[in-house]
Amino acid sequence: MATTAATVASQLTVFTYSNESSCDVYNHHFAAKVIFSFFYTVLLVFGSCGNVLALYVTFHRGKKINSTDLYLINLAVSDALFTLALPGRIAYYILEFNWPFGDWFCRVTAFIFYMNTYVGIYFMTCVSVDRYIAVVHTRRLGRFRKVSRVKYICMLIWFIVFLQTISLLFRPMTKKIGDKLTCMEYFNFEEIPKLPFILLGACMIGFCLPVGIILVCYVQINLKLCRAAKENPLTDKNGHHRKAFTIILVVLLAVVICFSPYHLNIIQFMVRKILYQPSCSAQKAFKMSLQITVAFMNMNCCIDPIIYFFAFRGYKRRLLRLFRTSGSVPSSSTGKSYSESNSNSHNQGVCSSSA
Repeated sequence: MATTAATVASQLTVFTYSNESSCDVYNHHFAAKVIFSFFYTVLLVFGSCGNVLALYVTFHRGKKINSTDLYLINLAVSDALFTLALPGRIAYYILEFNWPFGDWFCRVTAFIFYMNTYVGIYFMTCVSVDRYIAVVHTRRLGRFRKVSRVKYICMLIWFIVFLQTISLLFRPMTKKIGDKLTCMEYFNFEEIPKLPFILLGACMIGFCLPVGIILVCYVQINLKLCRAAKENPLTDKNGHHRKAFTIILVVLLAVVICFSPYHLNIIQFMVRKILYQPSCSAQKAFKMSLQITVAFMNMNCCIDPIIYFFAFRGYKRRLLRLFRTSGSVPSSSTGKSYSESNSNSHNQGVCSSSA
């Protein structure tokens, strides 16, 4: 499918009827100015700091990078690049939906926004599959966890998402509405034939399929840990498998919190659009809900560092050490990866928590 959810979703922030003046969906400017400008400022601060620190800690752990590390490094790089586009969005909301930087910069902003979204989803899926292989099929599929192969997988993901979003750079992304120039807000919905069907298919491929894969990995690892706990409670004495379970759980929660509202919002509106023409009030509600769900989706740049926190036992120690005035903590105690740390919990806890 040449057009993906990343490309066409940006076209649906505002819907109008053929008679555009009959339904003014540009409302609540002041509320959006206050709420979204503040929200994206917070994202800029915490997202940039969190991901830059994650990269710093990862490269200064003094340990060899493994497959999971490589996926998370790419995720952190994507989020760090995403924060570069936030100042423009902050200015846009402060000026009450007036874009002062021209159409080309708006295209670049849209490209970065949606590339980060689907790079994030795909790399979270890769982390889940990587943990699944490590626990369930270590011998049979372990070759796919070799760093030499994971490098090519990462490059393939970046290339796929690039192809999915590159079209955003080759079409206008701004539109004059009164005395304001909107950005990433309007495309003529009726100009694209069968767009609701395209969007539904794109959401299935770009969102539902990855979420389904993450769920399968989560369930399979949980079942594996339960069986292992029943056979021998001390099988996972180093906590490898339990840590894998925790990582996938955090990934699943991040996907549900950040990406589900946005995609489910598009899916429900597209179904309604296929069945009947939504009223003006419904279009206004969708426009506002899309602004909110996009904000949730962009919040992933701040939630991703939480994944790093659970993926690396040394991450917490190194992070705390950066803010300590005294360097009393030995460096050797901060360089441990999660695979080298001892777990005080047995696998029965996983079974009981999943019951």
